[in-house]
Amino acid sequence: MREMDTSSQTKSGLPERYSRQVLFDGIGPAGQRRLMASRVTLIGCGGLGTMIAETLVRGGVGLVRICDRDFVETSDLQRQTLFDESDVAAGLPKAEAARIKLQGINSQVAVEAVVADVNPTNIERVAAKCDLLLDGTDNFETRYLINDLAVKRSIPWVYGAVIGATGLCLPIVPGRTPCLRCLFETAPPPEVTPTCDTVGVLAPAVAVVAALECVEAFKILTGNLEELNRRLTSIDVWSGRVVNLNIDAAGSENDCICCRQRRFEYLEGESFTTATLLCGRNAVQINRTGGGKIDFAAIAARLKPVFAGQVTYNRFLLKAHADGCDLTLFADGRAIVRGTDDADRARAIYAKYIGT
Repeated sequence: MREMDTSSQTKSGLPERYSRQVLFDGIGPAGQRRLMASRVTLIGCGGLGTMIAETLVRGGVGLVRICDRDFVETSDLQRQTLFDESDVAAGLPKAEAARIKLQGINSQVAVEAVVADVNPTNIERVAAKCDLLLDGTDNFETRYLINDLAVKRSIPWVYGAVIGATGLCLPIVPGRTPCLRCLFETAPPPEVTPTCDTVGVLAPAVAVVAALECVEAFKILTGNLEELNRRLTSIDVWSGRVVNLNIDAAGSENDCICCRQRRFEYLEGESFTTATLLCGRNAVQINRTGGGKIDFAAIAARLKPVFAGQVTYNRFLLKAHADGCDLTLFADGRAIVRGTDDADRARAIYAKYIGT
């Protein structure tokens, strides 16, 4: 039976909509007030991002700023729970489509949409005055960028990742826990880092990791830092395997380039993929820094099932037709995306199919 809301506020003076959450001892009235006064920046609004954003807004987080560079497509609807077919038909950017849906869910919170590729030139602006950064991204490069900013500005953040049926989650509080580069000093090469667009992703895996991220977010925002799960949670929803890895040694034994040496390579653009418009060619060159040689055979094996065999390579380069553009990948990781003069779109295609 549907419950009727006969009172707009509880005895504590808080909105009735949060009454069940306030009853939980870990939050209570004081915690709810802290949530309502909090400001969060969510980077990425795909599978993880939509579920995270909805949970935060329903939970009463005061301001949720959603940053995403992409638009809604039919293939997103299987796992990106805020979107529907009308968003696809309208061609809406994901951040804006999410904002519209979320304001209809809870008009008492502020939701901001930032339609942009988050990179070294704008991340400090989109994260301004926020209490927490949340990971809804799909690549290591942007996560390292978030990690750099978080460590430099002492902003907590929560790392989350999903591919296939497996996922990872870790809350990171600079000065209290190891940072992401303590665990993963460098990003794995593209040939061993499949993407959702090449191997798929299960919605239940996305839901589990999004829930784990939100739990840790609520702990941070309500001041319950002693309750944080300081281990890296690894989960496979298909097999039912759950592992919590002790990472304390990673922080205590490593001379981390980020949190120990205070070198912010991604924030300063030293290790971030750059895009250059090739004048008069309707093409963008993607430069991938800090990487080794590309394994064309491994990349081709991953891409051929996606592109029905329209992938060729030799010892010098690999060619594929992706999303209406011609992608040429070179041995050093550099690529030329022909068919667009939009740098953000070119970087998105590179991240989508090659990874970082």
